[in-house]
Amino acid sequence: MTRYLCAPDSFKESLTAMEAAQAMARGIKNADPDAEVRCLPMADGGEGTARALADATGGAMRAVDAHDPLGRPIAAEFGMLGDGTTAVVETAEASGLALLAPEERDPLAASSYGTGELIRAALDAGATRIIVGLGGSATNDAGAGLLKALGARLLDRDGHDVAPGGAALAGLDHVDLSGLDPRLAHVGIVAACDVTNPLTGPQGASAVFGPQKGASPADVAALDHALARFADVIGRELSVAVADVPGAGAAGGIGAALKGVLGAAFRPGIDIVIETSGLDEAAQWADVVFTGEGSIDFQTKFGKTPAGVARTAKRHGRPVVVLAGHVGEGIGELYETGIDAVFGIAPGAATLDDLLEHAADNVARTAEQVTRLLRVHDNEGQSA
Repeated sequence: MTRYLCAPDSFKESLTAMEAAQAMARGIKNADPDAEVRCLPMADGGEGTARALADATGGAMRAVDAHDPLGRPIAAEFGMLGDGTTAVVETAEASGLALLAPEERDPLAASSYGTGELIRAALDAGATRIIVGLGGSATNDAGAGLLKALGARLLDRDGHDVAPGGAALAGLDHVDLSGLDPRLAHVGIVAACDVTNPLTGPQGASAVFGPQKGASPADVAALDHALARFADVIGRELSVAVADVPGAGAAGGIGAALKGVLGAAFRPGIDIVIETSGLDEAAQWADVVFTGEGSIDFQTKFGKTPAGVARTAKRHGRPVVVLAGHVGEGIGELYETGIDAVFGIAPGAATLDDLLEHAADNVARTAEQVTRLLRVHDNEGQSA
C-alpha cells in the first residue's frame, strides 16, 4: 500500500490549499484505490496562510469586524489554530492592496489600523502566540495604524494624534505606549517575512513598494522622510533601531512596528508553516509527496511553498511531484530544491475563466495520471 502526502499551496482565485489537496487526493484514489492519502494544506506566509494553517491543524477561521486601509468598515478573518492558543493574522486581510480599486490607492493616507484590529481580536480569542503574515498591503505607515488599534498614541509636538497614513508621520514627535494593550506583554509575536528590505532608503518600504501602491516619485520621497521620522522617534524613545533592520520595510513598514514596539521575531514564512503544520513528520510518513501552486517558475525556489515542501521531503528521501495551473520559465532551476517533476494541469486551450472554474477537476485528473504512471513504474520494478 502506497502512502501519498498532498501538501499544496492555494491555487489563487480558484482553490484554497485544502481544496487543492483534496482534489489531488481524489485523483490519487481514482488511480490507486488502496492508497493511504493525507491532506496537509500549505502556504508560504503570504495570502492564504491563515486558512492553510487553520485547516492543517484542525483550527478555524474567526470573523472580525474591521476597517480597510481607508477606514471603511469591512468583514475580515484571522485563523485560530488547533492548539487554541496560536492565531494567524494576514496584513492583506484588512490592510491589503486588493481591498482598494486602482484609483483609490493612496499610501500617503492608507492606514494599517485594520491589521491591529485583527491582532486585538486574536487577543480577545485567547491567543498567546500570534503569527503575522507580512505582504500584500496597501499601506506605507510603518504600522502606525496597527499600533493605534492596539492602544498606542502617536502624537505631534502639540500633543495631538497624528492623522492616519504614512505622510502624517513626518510630524511625529512622541509615541505614548501607556495605553498599549497589556496582554501584548504576555504574547509572542512572530512576523512571517520573506523580504529583507529595510524601513528607509533606496531599498526601503517607500522606494521599493510605494509605487505599486500608488505613490508618485514625489510621494516616495515624502513617505521615506516620514518613515525616517518614525524610526528616529522609536530609536530615541524606545532605544530600538528599526531603520536598517532587514524586514522592517515589509508590508509598508509594518515590520518596523512589530519589531521595534512589539518585539516580534522575524522568520521566513515557509519555515513557520512547515514547523506549525507538522510537514516534517508527514513527509517522513509518506512514500510520495504531491505539492503545487497556481503558477510556478524559477522564482518558486526563493521561499515558495513547493520548494519548501521539496526540501523537507528530500530530507527523508521522498520523491516530490508538483502540479501547477501555469508553468513558467526556468523550472529547470527548481530541481536543485528537491522537486522531481512539474506538471501543468491545463487540459489544453481554454479561457482563464474556464480554467479557474474547473481547477479542482484539472488537479484531480492530473494527479490521477501521475499516480497511474508511478504505479506502472512500481509494478515493473516488482516484476523485474
